[in-house]
Amino acid sequence: MNTEILGIIAMFAVTLVIGIFLGKYIANVYGHKKTFLDPVFEPIEKLIYKLSGINPTRQMNWKQNMYAMLAINLIWFIIGFLLLMNQAWLPLNPDGNPNMSPDLAFNTTISFLVNCNLQHYSGETGVSYLSQLYLMFLQFVTAATGMAAMAVLFKAFKEKTSTELGNFYDFFTKSMIRILVPISVIVALILSINGSPMTFEGKDHIITLEGQKVDVSRGPVSAFVAIKHLGTNGGGFFGANSAHPLENPNYITNMTEMITQMIIPFALVFALGFYLNKRKLSWVIFTVMTVGFLALTIPNIVNETGGNPLITKMGADNSLGAMEGKEIRFGSAASGYWSIATTVISTGSVNAMHDSTMPLSGMNELLAMMINCFYGGCGVGILNYFIFIILAVFISGLMVGRTPEFMGKKIEAKEMKIAMIVALFHPFLILAGTALTAYLPEFGAKTLNNPGFHGFSEMLYEFTSSAANNGSGFEGLGDNTPWWNISTGIVLLLSRFIPIIGPVAIAGLLAQKKYIPESSGTLKTDTATFGFMTLAVILLIAALSFFPALTLGPIAEQIQYFSK
Repeated sequence: MNTEILGIIAMFAVTLVIGIFLGKYIANVYGHKKTFLDPVFEPIEKLIYKLSGINPTRQMNWKQNMYAMLAINLIWFIIGFLLLMNQAWLPLNPDGNPNMSPDLAFNTTISFLVNCNLQHYSGETGVSYLSQLYLMFLQFVTAATGMAAMAVLFKAFKEKTSTELGNFYDFFTKSMIRILVPISVIVALILSINGSPMTFEGKDHIITLEGQKVDVSRGPVSAFVAIKHLGTNGGGFFGANSAHPLENPNYITNMTEMITQMIIPFALVFALGFYLNKRKLSWVIFTVMTVGFLALTIPNIVNETGGNPLITKMGADNSLGAMEGKEIRFGSAASGYWSIATTVISTGSVNAMHDSTMPLSGMNELLAMMINCFYGGCGVGILNYFIFIILAVFISGLMVGRTPEFMGKKIEAKEMKIAMIVALFHPFLILAGTALTAYLPEFGAKTLNNPGFHGFSEMLYEFTSSAANNGSGFEGLGDNTPWWNISTGIVLLLSRFIPIIGPVAIAGLLAQKKYIPESSGTLKTDTATFGFMTLAVILLIAALSFFPALTLGPIAEQIQYFSK
């Protein structure tokens, strides 16, 4: 067990070190400063701009940037939707997988488009290799979309007064070419060396030691899994996701995938400090996020390594921890760490079945997605946290009787209205969707594998995962139905683009305002006091919004569990 804990500490430490250096590199990329990789990537970028007709030097305001983002995402959606409904007769389908139904194609395309990858199908039988490649493409572009939107926010606070907030296509292209692609190649090579397949051949026909014939699915797994984690996407090439031995063969690949999915969220926090020359602010933000992360992670590791007390009462050896739904090659501690890392970030990949975790572990996984701003996904984590900064600045200003200011700009009614809409829209989507499904038994109860409190948690988890653009699930739920496909698809769309447009709109509005130099009365946002204030606002909103629903689900299940 001590070795397992040391492995977790090592994963976090390595992620932090890489994140700091990568953050400085990303800040230089978005700031158009020279990097050591310019000779490699500049010719590629120039070729892309020439072929596409993009002028990367053309400056856009925040509305033009968001219009560009929505327009290009619409095109990707149409292509993906048509591809999934026609994949049976298209090339690269050696196993003869069938077309998707319209409602499943709608859900799948939107899910991969919005960085959620909520999969209501199994990869082995649900998609062709051509579809997998297009979904892999979406995993690149959706991560780059979030990073480009975040870069627009960075640009807004870099200039003292301006409406020129960079070029979305330029930020997007740089995110793809200079950050996502090269790191993905490195990760894919590590996975391939350790046994993940990288082939376009169909199922492998093997004979087991017992003499049985088995068809083993394979495909371009290494490349898919690399960007699945680096882009905080999480979509599994196989139905079992990273619990599958071909997606995650051993502890080395487990550490690689764990570090990979956290390095960009870490790096972007530090990139903020390097880009704006406010490194102390980035450390305050990172500290708040880390406190929240550890408050959820440590209980999960304890819960899962402690084992199931009901099994202990039966006289069974429980020394390895609560191992139901877990892989022995990873262990309960690393699985507990992964369960929060993947939900606190918007990755959603799993190396163990969350449906099998202890009730309070499931509650922490839900809370990680409900809060949705401790590290967060590629770019959107910073955007979500920015909303809570605005709320904390406004509340702090009221407490001391001063006009709220952030980065030298006054926060007024319009910015607060947008911030409140974004902050409250997240719980509204989760709670309204869960309540409506629970009220309609033909949509809710009849699709559940587990009755009672855990069944309610399964429904709550599905909408929470959708609203947080996460994609993991309590898989006792029979989710491939028209209701689940369409309802979660709508939640996916709204919960992706409103939390991006809202913060960028606030940043754009603030960028236009007159810059106010700091004075002795200015509320400093790079202090431990303000960090604590921001954390308090985050927890207050989460507690007031979600505690009643959590009481009906995992908390009630825990009470029932230990009353036996």
